[in-house]
Amino acid sequence: MSAPPDLQLERDAFGRLVFTDAAGLRHEGVVPVRAFPLAAPDEGLSLVGHDGSELAWIARLATLPDSLRALIDDELASREFTPVILRLRSVSTYSTPSTWEVDTDRGETRLVLKGEEDIRRLAGGALLIADSQGIQFLVRDLLAMDRHSKRLLERFL
Repeated sequence: MSAPPDLQLERDAFGRLVFTDAAGLRHEGVVPVRAFPLAAPDEGLSLVGHDGSELAWIARLATLPDSLRALIDDELASREFTPVILRLRSVSTYSTPSTWEVDTDRGETRLVLKGEEDIRRLAGGALLIADSQGIQFLVRDLLAMDRHSKRLLERFL
């Protein structure tokens, strides 16, 4: 399925997304799902109905009008929580478990790394780090980080 050029998407009185298909049928409680949330977040998005069926496919978010894109971005932001680590301040120990003090795009925080296996390498020098509470933290580009942060991270890689 491909997104129709006149994609109709709105919020209902309860704040849920409602998609109206080409036949005029309203689908309430629609959920946008990224096909590749880390590797290509702006490419490949499916609008999924409450029963799990795909209602529409959007190849590129950039092709949508600003109002629709903002609606989808708001919905995704409420569902996705992946803070981006900007800098490592300190680690409690170089063995695991260890407590890390980090600066993220959402402010300062602490995370507990249970084991080195909770750090996953991604394409392009990115890292995905799962803390002991199950929160996923993202390092967009290891090589772009400051020297101190890189040194701390290299001890765990």
